[in-house]
Amino acid sequence: MKSALIALFAFLMIHETCLHAQDRITDEAEARSVFEEVEDRRNSINTETATLEMIITDPRGRTRSRTMKMWSSTDENISRNLIVFSNPGNVSGTAFLTIRENGSSSQRLYLPSVGRIQTIGSSDRGDRFMGSDFTYEDLGDQQAEDYEFEWLENHENYYLVHASKPDSEQYSSVTFKIDREMYTLSEIHYFDDEGEKIKRLEAEDFEQLSDQLWSPARMTMYDLREDRKTELKWTEREINASVEDWRFTERGLQRGI
Repeated sequence: MKSALIALFAFLMIHETCLHAQDRITDEAEARSVFEEVEDRRNSINTETATLEMIITDPRGRTRSRTMKMWSSTDENISRNLIVFSNPGNVSGTAFLTIRENGSSSQRLYLPSVGRIQTIGSSDRGDRFMGSDFTYEDLGDQQAEDYEFEWLENHENYYLVHASKPDSEQYSSVTFKIDREMYTLSEIHYFDDEGEKIKRLEAEDFEQLSDQLWSPARMTMYDLREDRKTELKWTEREINASVEDWRFTERGLQRGI
């Protein structure tokens, strides 16, 4: 009886491994196409405005809360995103602008305490954004062209898409969990050069913003090495409303809300 159980267990393990191998597709083009569908749906709206709350939790469970206003705009060749802090008072007026045009990104941060605009260079992209667990790179407009796709797994309710990130100094590779019905990113797992998972992003409370687009109202970034997290919550969302172009200029950075 014991030998029969061992043989059965071995058969089941081999069978499961074979199924897993069949589900994993090492086709760069197919993996990329799934991610591009997510990208296309995200770009299906022209503008969005919202109020954001950021809650930072340190390893001892202590929290800090910050409130921001967000404006974003997407056209055929350019996407722009502006965040302006309103509370608490010590960060009020701080503003962060990301512009991506023809495959090239630029980021600028305005600090009212020093009265100047700082350009975020490539060496700064791994720094924490305003003390949170999101880095400047995390807040950039992630596009398919930023990645080299390696494999795709088909699951009943989701895809897993794995890709390397050649131009990143903080991540060697990432795995995206993508909902099969909504084509939304529900989780992102970030790995270092040693293949160790160092961060995890979870998206929840999805809202249907248009016929094509579902978007999370809550996202949480976990720093697995330092046992801390940052939560972002969206409220007062409005899509395809008029957003003035000056919002995405130095004037918009310095003007505040």
